[in-house]
Amino acid sequence: MMSFDNNFPPPSTGGDRRLSTLLHSPLSSPPVAFQQSARQSSQQPSASRAARQSSPAENETTNSNLFDFAVRSNKSTSSKKTTTMTTAPAKLYGKNLSDYDELDVDQLLSQLSPEEISILAKEVDPDDNLLPPSERCSYECNKEATGPLNRKKLIEHINKQALETPDLPEIKPYVAGTVRGKKWVAPETNGNTEHEDKIAIDIDDEYGDALNTASQEEIIDLAAILGFHSMMNQDQYHASLLNKGQPIGLGWDGVTKATQPKVYPPEPPNQTDPEDSIKRVRDDDSKLLDLNWNNIKNISDEKFENLFNALVENTHLETLSLVNVGLTDRLADKLAEALEKNCTLRVCNVETNFISPVGIIHLVKSLLKQRSLEEFRATNQRSQVLGNKIEMELTKLIEQNPTILRLGLHLEYNDARHRIASHLQRNIDRNCRLGVQAKFKLAETIHNNQSSFEIVSTE
Repeated sequence: MMSFDNNFPPPSTGGDRRLSTLLHSPLSSPPVAFQQSARQSSQQPSASRAARQSSPAENETTNSNLFDFAVRSNKSTSSKKTTTMTTAPAKLYGKNLSDYDELDVDQLLSQLSPEEISILAKEVDPDDNLLPPSERCSYECNKEATGPLNRKKLIEHINKQALETPDLPEIKPYVAGTVRGKKWVAPETNGNTEHEDKIAIDIDDEYGDALNTASQEEIIDLAAILGFHSMMNQDQYHASLLNKGQPIGLGWDGVTKATQPKVYPPEPPNQTDPEDSIKRVRDDDSKLLDLNWNNIKNISDEKFENLFNALVENTHLETLSLVNVGLTDRLADKLAEALEKNCTLRVCNVETNFISPVGIIHLVKSLLKQRSLEEFRATNQRSQVLGNKIEMELTKLIEQNPTILRLGLHLEYNDARHRIASHLQRNIDRNCRLGVQAKFKLAETIHNNQSSFEIVSTE
């Protein structure tokens, strides 16, 4: 299958590989100092015999020399052994690991046969998400395809194979009537399932007689008054608080049924005639103060343009409601141009339409021209989330408007909500102060007129 270099042993697994690495490493041969100490120890008997034949002084000198030599040899052995273990490079199959970095992988792969490449591919996972799972999986099916997938036949084949496969034999065969394992026995009871501990409450005779003769509904009312919510359901609790009387058929164990929703009649369709209202706005009808086109379907763009063009010259209309009429950015720009020139409109409502965040900015920016609009609403548009950039720009525009009092917009960020709410509150306070000052001036004017009238009448 796979060919290897003759100078290196073949690969092995587990302990064989570790053993092979150990045998081919420099540590497999004993250190030089250890060999020298072994040779000295082999020559030690002859030296000892000579020491025994010499004088005592010479024996002491010889023993001290031998002891010093043993100590030096031991130190040299340990130092050399430590140096060898720390500085020896790691090797694999007799070569340093750094030598394998210079190998050309493509050249090695080109020398392999197709069978060896297939074996190598089964052992390697490319870990590439771009490859299909069929190419990453090591399983190979050599069977030929029998045809397209038929789910019904596949399920029938699986069921048939499951029925034909015999069950595994049981270690202990089942015998009817025999009990396997330990049989559960219920604990013995004395027949008294109630709790033995009882709480004694000292109640006056008057209250005791009242509680003993009270009905279940009265007890439930008393529990609701005392705040025992867990002793009753929601209907009983609210009925006790509102003094409506307990529901019939509900006791302590009663189950609350779902309250039936109230049926409200559908709202009548908007009967406003767009053509007639456009004509009245164009003629500046003094009686037309509120124009409501809410929920009118299929209004053409031409009618919207005629209304906005007529709104420019109108001086009596105060409220304009265009909710759920299908306004787009192009029509919103026309409305913004009309709001820049109209100075009598106080309320504008364009909720539930198809205006983009940029269109909402154009509408809010147009309010800075005349500064007469007090309420503007534009929630529930095509884009539910405006975004941080749009909200910050809307906040700057609102802070430049000293007349707007109410704003209907869904803001996501707390900074924008807080700044706009603070500015609207300042506008409301300023409006209240101006209103109080206007009332004082009006009262002063009326008082001066009355005093002048009295002077003229006396003359």
